[in-house]
Amino acid sequence: MKDPKKIEDTSNCFQTLYPEELKFISDKKKQLDYVKGEQIFKQGAFANHVMYVIDGLVKISLQTGFDKQLNIRLAHTGEFLGFSTIFGDSTYNYSATALRNSKICMIDKDSLKNLLLDNSEFAMRITSKNCSNEARLYEIIGNVSYKHMRGKLASAILYLSLPEFADENVFTLLTRQDLAEFASVSTESTIKILKEFEFEGILNLKQKDIIIIEEEKLYEISKKA
Repeated sequence: MKDPKKIEDTSNCFQTLYPEELKFISDKKKQLDYVKGEQIFKQGAFANHVMYVIDGLVKISLQTGFDKQLNIRLAHTGEFLGFSTIFGDSTYNYSATALRNSKICMIDKDSLKNLLLDNSEFAMRITSKNCSNEARLYEIIGNVSYKHMRGKLASAILYLSLPEFADENVFTLLTRQDLAEFASVSTESTIKILKEFEFEGILNLKQKDIIIIEEEKLYEISKKA
């Protein structure tokens, strides 16, 4: 990890700040560069900062056992990490890992909280971004609780293929274990079902990459299985 340095942030989130507010937060943040595969923070670690993805793609995961984890979602450029620490959490409630080389801004959480209290437009913009992740959490609960393995994997593939990740070549950045942990199935079952999907003409496998051919069929499996 490189030495931290100050940055000038031009993100849409921060454009609603007044000049004096932007200067205030600029004095309370540091930029860090993370390489692919590097952990940004660990679940349970003490949290002094909220993280902001200046440029990058980050895997958010939840430790569910000594050697087990569930990949919850991806965070990309323009998203905050560890946002709940502003509202009282003293530790990070999930882990974050860079899927590709990423630039991350560390912001003092108390300073960010003060800005949220003072600037309602800024607060609404940030809060709406973070509330959008709630639907993803409900989807995960439904997948884990009710779906069979084919449905779980189909749902995971569809999520990772969303338009917001279109420029990232997500599947080439993930191992089969990563994909399995997004679907909450074993790695062995993931490999087996992927081959079934390919045989059925639903997708093509090219090394690590997954190319969806019949999205509607994949969607039907995700809903019925």
